[in-house]
Amino acid sequence: MADPKGFLNHGREVARSRPVEERVRDWNEVYVPGSLLPIISKQASRCMDCGIPFCHNGCPLGNLIPEWNDYAYREDWQAASERLHATNNFPEFTGRLCPAPCESACVLGINQPPVTIKNVEVSIIDKAWETGDVAPQIPERLSGKTVAVVGSGPAGLAAAQQLTRAGHTVAVFERADRVGGLLRYGIPEFKMEKRHINRRIEQMRAEGTRFRTGVEIGRDLKATDLKKRYDAVVLAVGATTARDLPVPGRELKGVYQAMEYLPLANKVQEGDYVSPPISAEGKHVVVIGGGDTGADCVGTAHRQGAASVTQLEIMPRPNDERDAVSQPWPTFPLLYKVTSAHEEGGERVYSVSTTHFEGDEDGNVQWLHLAEVEFVSGKLTQKPGTERKIPAQLVTLAMGFTGTDRDNGLVEQFGLDLDERGNIARDADFQTNVPGVFVAGDAGRGQSLIVWAIAEGRSAARGVDRFLTGASDLPAPIRPTDRALAV
Repeated sequence: MADPKGFLNHGREVARSRPVEERVRDWNEVYVPGSLLPIISKQASRCMDCGIPFCHNGCPLGNLIPEWNDYAYREDWQAASERLHATNNFPEFTGRLCPAPCESACVLGINQPPVTIKNVEVSIIDKAWETGDVAPQIPERLSGKTVAVVGSGPAGLAAAQQLTRAGHTVAVFERADRVGGLLRYGIPEFKMEKRHINRRIEQMRAEGTRFRTGVEIGRDLKATDLKKRYDAVVLAVGATTARDLPVPGRELKGVYQAMEYLPLANKVQEGDYVSPPISAEGKHVVVIGGGDTGADCVGTAHRQGAASVTQLEIMPRPNDERDAVSQPWPTFPLLYKVTSAHEEGGERVYSVSTTHFEGDEDGNVQWLHLAEVEFVSGKLTQKPGTERKIPAQLVTLAMGFTGTDRDNGLVEQFGLDLDERGNIARDADFQTNVPGVFVAGDAGRGQSLIVWAIAEGRSAARGVDRFLTGASDLPAPIRPTDRALAV
């Protein structure tokens, strides 16, 4: 156990952010480099080593949180890294991007601020990279079996790494020009610098995983041909069909899906463009959608020099504190969240719905018309007399995703069944109705968290390994009896 009195002697401290006026002028991560390490031992000491560690249950990966908290408290970074990697292939991703449901389930959080689990996690892995404790794990022998992984987001990468380490020959197919999926082109650089992806890819290459970029299964290579070439296939293609907004004026220039806007800013950081083809510079920007993707659009617009940024959300403003009745501990509560992007400015407007867009004579969006909404008999209804318009020269739609991409023919070519929500159906072993074809991540689960994606990738890898060899020793956080499969 860490310090038995740690939670009594030390308050919660989190990573320090760089000043707003400094960080909006660059695309580096928002936190002060090195600010965590001097405080992380004390923060880890706040872990109570509970008899029932609810943080385990809060984390879909089943991370061994009290164990690596104890090692971090003692500054045994090598042991902490080993425990961290025992359940998570990419803790530098989750430590930066996960909303930390583990912290919501922390027992200390019942009546005090919870342990800074996420900050401890990222400190351990950053220290491990610094000291060279992250090394390729090359399999001792090869199985002679081949696996194709379609998609290189967190689910695909986790599945590929696990299967490679099990001795299978794995090739990852990615339709974009670089590996990483939405980690690469959906997450802005200021939330996670892409060097973290790059060094993991190099580790995986050293282990034997092969990568094929610029290949879209269903278009560039038929799904049936892929299945013939490989003994098993893992589909980790995400849920990339964006929810649209079918209101008058949607066709105006300047109204884009978030995933049309965000990747271009990342491509500038990759050196593909000097300036992005879609830019917020000097424009009144409106972001429709109050979630994390919307916040990413807000932070990106700030860095591009927007004249103003307004974020709209159709639902009411969440509470500042947990509602013990509707969202009791240790569930993950829906709370009002101020991200680093919101700290940088802009206005957030809740309980409003867009009625239509208004453009100029050249077909460019200029105004967004909205109205307030309220729940009446359980249904969102427009409030009479609340209509107004706000300036909008660039609008991004960040309203979530409705399912996997159906345009490329992959689903039809494989002959896959879909569930009632439009996701690719699978059994408890993550296998689809087509023998030898498995699905992991958002493509099977629906839009979800990065930590769920990695958990699903690891679990699908176990199913594939068992399919290929008859048994598997690969760890899997989601077991066949896990009811989360049906959620």
